[in-house]
Amino acid sequence: MTTSSRPHLFGLLAGLFLAAALCFTSVLVTRTWIHLRESQVIQVTGSSRRNIRSDLVVWTGLLQVEARTLPAAHAKFQADIEKLKAFLAARGQGKFELSPVQVRDLAKRKRDDADGDAVPERAGYQLVQTIQVSSADVEGVPRLAADCLGLLAQDVVVQTSSIQFIYTKAGDTKVQMMAEATEDARRRAEEIASRGGRSVRELRAAKMGVVQINPLHVSATSWEGNNDTTSLDKTITATVSAEFGLK
Repeated sequence: MTTSSRPHLFGLLAGLFLAAALCFTSVLVTRTWIHLRESQVIQVTGSSRRNIRSDLVVWTGLLQVEARTLPAAHAKFQADIEKLKAFLAARGQGKFELSPVQVRDLAKRKRDDADGDAVPERAGYQLVQTIQVSSADVEGVPRLAADCLGLLAQDVVVQTSSIQFIYTKAGDTKVQMMAEATEDARRRAEEIASRGGRSVRELRAAKMGVVQINPLHVSATSWEGNNDTTSLDKTITATVSAEFGLK
């Protein structure tokens, strides 16, 4: 075979492959429309997406006190809890919940002169209490995490354990969004059916998907459904798989 005939052969093969691909696509589309024309139902998935802002924040802090004796630890704890209450009241957070106080032994390692091994020795006591603030002030309460550092100047140790942002109206919102997702499914079904020369009739069946609540602009999914509590602003996504009759 001559060199000049090779480009001609390559062009011929390319044309054959293109023609085959077009034929396959045409057959596939034709079969899809035939199936749509013969079917009595159409199944589609609709979705609804909404951005919301949390309306409740829960701040959890830990008050810790340490002293060599239990009476000394108790006395300092009583003084520190009053300072903490005043700190919260000054920031408009006079309502809070206190957990039972936990008492822990503080130990240090001491070398035993008899055999040279290190043995534990009580060094004092630690008192720990959890304080929780629940508020609609979703922007002010999170600042407690930074403001608590100011208590160190008063020899009061308060650590932020967690900050949770909650949307309390999620239940009602989910119901509304399921209706919106069903309407979206119907619009999709009507668009597909019209292209096949059919029209949509009644809704025959609907299955709700798992609702996902994620941080704003995040589209992560899970089988059990996400319920983000880390971000102030969130995105709720709901889906519905629907089956409509055709005419």
